[in-house]
Amino acid sequence: MALVGATTGGTPQGLGSEASATSFPSATPVPGPGEAEEDDPEEPAEIHLCVLWNLGHLGIAYYDTSDSTIHFMPDAPDHENLKLLQRVLDEINPQSVVTSAKQDENMTRFLGRLASQQRREPKRPEIIFLPNVDFGLEISKQRLLSGNYAFIPDSMTTTEKIIFLSSIIPFDCLLTVRALGGLLKFLGRRRIGVELEDYNISIPILGFKKFVLTHLVSIDRDTYSVLQIFKSESHPSVYKVASGLKEGLSLFGILNRCRCKWGEKLLRLWFTRPTHDLEELNSRLDVIQFFLLPQNLDMAQMLHRLLGHIKNVPLILKRMKLSHTKVSDWQVLYKTVYSALGLRDACRSLPQSIPLFRDIAQEFSDDLHHIISLIGKVVDFEGSFAANHFTVLPSIDPEIDEKKQKLVGLPSFLTEVAWKELESLDSRIPSCSVIYIPLIGFLLSIPRLPSMVEASDFEIEGLEFMFLSEEKLHYRSARTKELDALLGDLHCDIRDRETLLMYQLQCQVLARAAVLTRVLDLASRLDVLLALASAARDYGYSRPHYSPQLLGVRIQNGRHPLMELCARTFVPNSAECGGNRGRVKVITGPNSSGKSIYLKQVHAIPHCAPADFLSLSTDPKVGLITFMALVGSFVPAEEAEIGAVDAIFTRIHSCESISLGLSTFMIDLNQVAKAVNNATEQSLVLMDEFGKGTNTVDGLALLAAVLRHWLSLGPMCPHIFVATNFLSLFQLQLLPQGPLMQYLTMETCEDGNDLVFFYRVCEGVANASHASHTAAQARLPDKLISRGKEVSDLIRSGKPIKPIKELLKEKQMENCQTLVEKFLKLDLEDPNLDLEIFMSQEVLPAATTIL
Repeated sequence: MALVGATTGGTPQGLGSEASATSFPSATPVPGPGEAEEDDPEEPAEIHLCVLWNLGHLGIAYYDTSDSTIHFMPDAPDHENLKLLQRVLDEINPQSVVTSAKQDENMTRFLGRLASQQRREPKRPEIIFLPNVDFGLEISKQRLLSGNYAFIPDSMTTTEKIIFLSSIIPFDCLLTVRALGGLLKFLGRRRIGVELEDYNISIPILGFKKFVLTHLVSIDRDTYSVLQIFKSESHPSVYKVASGLKEGLSLFGILNRCRCKWGEKLLRLWFTRPTHDLEELNSRLDVIQFFLLPQNLDMAQMLHRLLGHIKNVPLILKRMKLSHTKVSDWQVLYKTVYSALGLRDACRSLPQSIPLFRDIAQEFSDDLHHIISLIGKVVDFEGSFAANHFTVLPSIDPEIDEKKQKLVGLPSFLTEVAWKELESLDSRIPSCSVIYIPLIGFLLSIPRLPSMVEASDFEIEGLEFMFLSEEKLHYRSARTKELDALLGDLHCDIRDRETLLMYQLQCQVLARAAVLTRVLDLASRLDVLLALASAARDYGYSRPHYSPQLLGVRIQNGRHPLMELCARTFVPNSAECGGNRGRVKVITGPNSSGKSIYLKQVHAIPHCAPADFLSLSTDPKVGLITFMALVGSFVPAEEAEIGAVDAIFTRIHSCESISLGLSTFMIDLNQVAKAVNNATEQSLVLMDEFGKGTNTVDGLALLAAVLRHWLSLGPMCPHIFVATNFLSLFQLQLLPQGPLMQYLTMETCEDGNDLVFFYRVCEGVANASHASHTAAQARLPDKLISRGKEVSDLIRSGKPIKPIKELLKEKQMENCQTLVEKFLKLDLEDPNLDLEIFMSQEVLPAATTIL
């Protein structure tokens, strides 16, 4: 509490010198104006999804607590096995799935699998059933139209509100409307985000956004794992382990140069939703290409600096809606809007033919000027941080200025009052002071005299005793009561008045929440594209081209985006898969020749020392160049032409887990089955060493059967890359010949006993795996390597395998020596010695082994 007091001594000389004003410090340190808590620790984001399925169509809506926004997908057709729904669940990973208790057999079966399957994530979604009546069409419309939304001004009439919401929500999509209504019912019942607030505080909803899954390329979790798009690692610092995981060496890690958190979030979203929408992809590439021009480098750097001040606006708007705004929020919002205006002014000088620049120039409206003008004219940032609460600048409210002026002159005034009080007190009282305590008012404070022992001794004529504190007695007098009536509770009056102004300012900001949300959307998009342009400039990437008529990809001198950062030198490779020729490419070659890397990145082989290459060749990556093109990024190749690709399937790396309860080979089979059952003529399938997890004959037969199945599809066959060491596949002619087949191998050259790798792909079939060369690189003993080559030659020629005579003689000598040592240790004078037992247990078995 704040105290303003005046102490009067026994002589007039002490009046002015002892007058003081005291302010108790707050419990927590307050950052200065330049030390605003701009990056508050983020609350854990939760996503709650509501879904309805009826007559082959889905209605989906979900609420994201990170931005307090409801996302909905217009009614979309789905197969009976609900592939679309599974894809949505995989992408957004909700904490809960809400649906009607009245469902058909397909949805019931799907939810049963969802609840029982052993998922890889530590948490499975909670499945919640609400009565079917909560999803009624009319009641859902009523909930939507009667909702309290922060982005809708209170001045709107009911009719205007209905028209406004109709422009956002597709009321003609009946399932979507019902899903939205059910979601609002669930949020209101669980009170998501406002669990501890009063019941009259509604769930903060800052907007409605539509999301669609059309034009997206299907990539499953296994493919993302081997592609190494994301790679989470434990933080090396023991002080940051609890904060979560950090990004390791991954495609996302090297491309993520975003300056704001929402840009990073959008980049991650683009990576999880690669698309073949050519208009969207080319619009992204146009921006990247513009910023790669040398004359635009300074502009790119300036925009990147401005984007660093774009902060978590949805969190601030949510706090405003709940009246939890902090002092730092106003400064963060001010900097964000100020930077947004800087972005707008910069984009107005850029070519308006690029849609992103045009959108920023037009949609960053004058509402931003209004917001920043209001905040700049009203909020006293320096005073707010000093007082640790919202304060306003002078000349904003005359009533506040008058009360603050009284508060400033209060100490000297109270000194005069204290002097007058002292004159009327008992002469035994040496001094007194008049203090002001918020919520209590003005009090007369006198020191406790030695004679004041009992409570009855505190009574003084003409004064009303209030309390004893720190050997000071506090009273109300006629003068203090007059001060209460004259001045009132200054502190509380000022705080109440400033709180009212803050609420009015919040209402002005919330009424313009739509433009702030749009600022975040466009700024995060610009941030992502600037990050991709920066990476393309540093790593020497080029612009890919898209050809819908090409069923496949063509890449010239492609490089691996991760490997080239680790390897000393690189040998780029070209590749082409398209049309009806060479749709199935079978790649053979010696161990460590690079076929796995070629397969995994489809078209980029690093050139490094064999030992280095062995450590790199097992890294889980697949189709990175194709993937980067489908994200809208420049790619590590001289030229790249990407055709129609609708999915990427892999069988490269077995994601083993005890919780799955499956063998390694069963996991491999599941990955291949997914490709066989879902791949189309526009899909890319990558398989590495399939069949090696079981008996050689069975694995070879399965691989041949899978490839023959795809070849039988003719023009509908997917684009397939297979790396294998099953040379019997060709020696036994297990695959049919035809234009769909193409055999590739890795170019090598034998130099005496050495094998030289060129890391180049050429047509043909390898004649040997040269496993002994790889074993020598791994430093296995020479004896083991030579014996392995000998056994391999015997098996290949069909001759029997005989034990090595030298090893056999060494073993015989060891057995003889062991038998002699045991015989010499016998005590022949021992009466308990039974020679027959010794002969049967020791001598006869040893003799049999020796012979």
